[in-house]
Amino acid sequence: MERLVHGSAKADPSTGARHGAFIAMLLATALSGLLLVPPFLAIYGGPNMAAGTLMMLSASLLGIVWRLSTTGRLDVAALLAALALCGFSILTGWQEGGHAGLALVTLMTVPLVAMLTGARNIVVRAAMLASAAAIAILLSGHPIQPPASAAGRLLDGLGALLAINAAGAIVLVELRLRRYDRQLVKSGEARYTLLAENISDLVTRHGKRGQVVYASPASQALLGVEPADLLGQGLFDHVHIADRPAYLSALSSAEMDGLGSVVEFRLRRKGEGAPTFLWVEMRCRPLGEDDERQTVAVMQDITDRKAYEHQLIDAKIEAEKANAAKSRFLATMSHELRTPLNAIIGFSELMLNEEMMRLSAERRHEYAGLIHDSGHHLLSMVNGILDMSKIESGSFELVAESFSLRDLVENCRNILLLKAQELGISLEMAMNPDMPPIIADKRACRQIYLNLMSNALKFTKRGGHVTIGARQEKHGVALFVADDGVGVAREDVPRLGEAFFQSTAGKPSKDYERTYEGTGLGLSVVKGLAQLHGGRMEVESLVGQGTTVTVLLPMDCENEASRRAFAGGAIIETLPLRPVAQDHFVTVEELGKKRA
Repeated sequence: MERLVHGSAKADPSTGARHGAFIAMLLATALSGLLLVPPFLAIYGGPNMAAGTLMMLSASLLGIVWRLSTTGRLDVAALLAALALCGFSILTGWQEGGHAGLALVTLMTVPLVAMLTGARNIVVRAAMLASAAAIAILLSGHPIQPPASAAGRLLDGLGALLAINAAGAIVLVELRLRRYDRQLVKSGEARYTLLAENISDLVTRHGKRGQVVYASPASQALLGVEPADLLGQGLFDHVHIADRPAYLSALSSAEMDGLGSVVEFRLRRKGEGAPTFLWVEMRCRPLGEDDERQTVAVMQDITDRKAYEHQLIDAKIEAEKANAAKSRFLATMSHELRTPLNAIIGFSELMLNEEMMRLSAERRHEYAGLIHDSGHHLLSMVNGILDMSKIESGSFELVAESFSLRDLVENCRNILLLKAQELGISLEMAMNPDMPPIIADKRACRQIYLNLMSNALKFTKRGGHVTIGARQEKHGVALFVADDGVGVAREDVPRLGEAFFQSTAGKPSKDYERTYEGTGLGLSVVKGLAQLHGGRMEVESLVGQGTTVTVLLPMDCENEASRRAFAGGAIIETLPLRPVAQDHFVTVEELGKKRA
């Protein structure tokens, strides 16, 4: 019998069993009909209508078996069988031999045969066909009475007995099929429960309104709660409030549309202190028919994957920043290297051909000075690049020593005093006379001052003022350089200290358009040197009013206690802008009074 079951029905044990039972019932009915043909022929003495009707019914049922075996459409086969039985009953009931009683008994088996499909709508249709056939028999005008001959009554009784036995057999087979279905359900639920209770993913089953009716023991490891705590709306209460619409939408899609869905959201894990959330991926699948549909959801912890995704995003951002820095570096260097090199090559060629050019001693001295300045500019730029490279690679080593900031400030002022005078800028000093010595890298502090002073002079107009100084703070010292130059645009202040960045002072400019000469490395080096000491750089600026750059350092960069005290100290008060035009030492208090 199994060979006659279509392959599509064998995939589901319950469906395969119903196909096999239906085929067996049709074959048994066809065989019974064929067995009744010889008695009919013997009693009536040759071929008659009753024998022909039985042979037609048997042939029809065998044809239906063949069609079901080739197509696997049990619903169509059940309706065809109902039509065949109804047709047999009508033809039998219309015969004058008085077989209407047998016809009506046969009609009673029609809905019972349809029951083997397990489909309610097929049973209803079969019952309607049987009812229509019974009405047709009753309206035919033939009396419902036993056949006149004893042999006819015997055959009718035998047919009715077969029909009754067939009905009983169908009922027994249907009961057995239903018991088999329940066993399959219990077995499936047992396997499902065994699987759900032994995997690390959280498995939940949801009712029609999304409430949890089952939660697997994995809830303890995943969320730190018992499965009973997630029943009803317990799981919903653990969903992050911002992710609840996505969670409900996934359940609704599975329940209302019968579609599977995948959604990612955050679940709150039970614990002490501030709530912690973990990312989960929930896969929803519908379970059951429309009227009794539930939703099964499997939730997997993807917190590590989410963290990895964020790392990839951060790495991409860093790579884009590095690519932009490379482009900015190339654009800057192409300008900064070409200008002094052109000057060095051009003026040196003129001096090589001095006889042809008939250069005077004054001209030669001027050209040599230009070559000297261009060379120093190149050297300064290369030193800045090397220092920045050392700082970023961690190979810049601090040599801490105790020194006087007063002496360092005076030395740095003297180095750039001549340049300031040539530019027509007043270079001032502001410092308390009793400043204690600090322990830091003296060479690095000198470079901090010189870089800040060079920037201040470059961005200050003739007649302006630049102030260099230092003052003691609660847990450290503040090295500052203030000017009343062009200032920095508010949106550019956070970017000061980025390599190769130069503010446009609030004026729009195209990419890499330089308003002032320079590589933009000065503040980057200052910021890096301050961080190496355990300090920081702060900038206060207004467009058109000037800039104050303050470098905060601990009193002793080698002492861990001093560095920790400095890190927890208060933020300094920045030096007011527009320093006083004085060429001598003044205290910070005196400078503030003069400005007032």
